[in-house]
Amino acid sequence: MFIKLKVHPDSRREKVIKKGPDAYEIWTKSPPARGLANASAIRQLSLVLNIDAKKIMLIKGATSTAKIVKIFSPVIKK
Repeated sequence: MFIKLKVHPDSRREKVIKKGPDAYEIWTKSPPARGLANASAIRQLSLVLNIDAKKIMLIKGATSTAKIVKIFSPVIKK
């Protein structure tokens, strides 16, 4: 399963909004340097989807605000 993300690094607060069945918008306090914002976005997404963060892999957009991640979990618990 692939999920589209729009990540806003260096935000004042951390927030996740579901934009569609496979799209999320994530605000994170982490800076974009050294992949810290990517790691924070994946961690926040894993909490929202209730899966382990190790089952989420960044596929595209490591240096962009628009990202695509792949979920390696067969079942997403809601």
